[in-house]
Amino acid sequence: MPRGSVILNLAGVTRGDETALTANVTLALAALDAAQETAARHVFLCSSAAVYGAGHGQDLGEEDPTDPVNPYGRAKLAMEVAAERWAAEHPAIGVTVLRIGNVAGADALLGGAVAGRPVTLDPVPGHDRGPERSYIGPWALGRVLAGLADLACTDQPLPFRLNIAAPGVVGMADLLRTADLPWGWGPPNPSAVARVGLNTARLEALLPGAAGAGNAEALIADWRRWKEATA
Repeated sequence: MPRGSVILNLAGVTRGDETALTANVTLALAALDAAQETAARHVFLCSSAAVYGAGHGQDLGEEDPTDPVNPYGRAKLAMEVAAERWAAEHPAIGVTVLRIGNVAGADALLGGAVAGRPVTLDPVPGHDRGPERSYIGPWALGRVLAGLADLACTDQPLPFRLNIAAPGVVGMADLLRTADLPWGWGPPNPSAVARVGLNTARLEALLPGAAGAGNAEALIADWRRWKEATA
C-alpha cells in the first residue's frame, strides 16, 4: 500500500453472540495498525447508528449521548472507544468512524423481504407511515464514501464521528408501498420505537447533496438502480 493512502475498512460482524461481535474491535484495530505500518493519512471505520439506541425523538447528532440497546450496538460502540484511544496515541493519522443509518436493500425491511411472504410492520399509533428511520440508498452511500476519501486525500479536516444518511427520516410503510412489496400491520407492539433519526448537518456541510434525498421515492429508485447494476 503506498504511503499516504486512505483506508476504508468496511469489515465487521453483524450477527452472533457478544463474543463473536467483539471481532468488530479486532478488525478495526487491525486496520488502524495497518495504517500505521504503511503511513496512511486517514482511516475510515464502519460503525452504526445502533450506537445511539432508541434515541429521544429528535434527530441524533454525533455528540449526543450513546445508549445502545442490543449487542451489535454495544460492540460498535466498543469499537469506537478503542479507535478513539488509538487515534489519541497516533495523532499523525486521521480516523473517522462512520455511523451509518439504514441502507436501503441491506436492511431487514427491504433486503430481508422474501418473495411471496408479506412483511409484517409494527404499527405506530397516530399515523400510517410506520416506524420512521434515517436511510441512505446504496448508490448514494458509495458516492458519500468516495467523496470522503477524496476529502481525506486533500487533507481536509474530518471529524472523528460522522453520521451517514440522507437528510430526514422516512416511514417504513412508505418504503414498502413505494417498492410495491406485500406487507401488513402486525399486532400492537409497546416496545416499538416510533422514530430514530440522524442529524446529518455535519455530512451535508462536507459533501452537500451527496447522500441524496431521504424520501421513499428517491431511496427506492436508488436501491433499484443498484440492483440493476449488480444483477
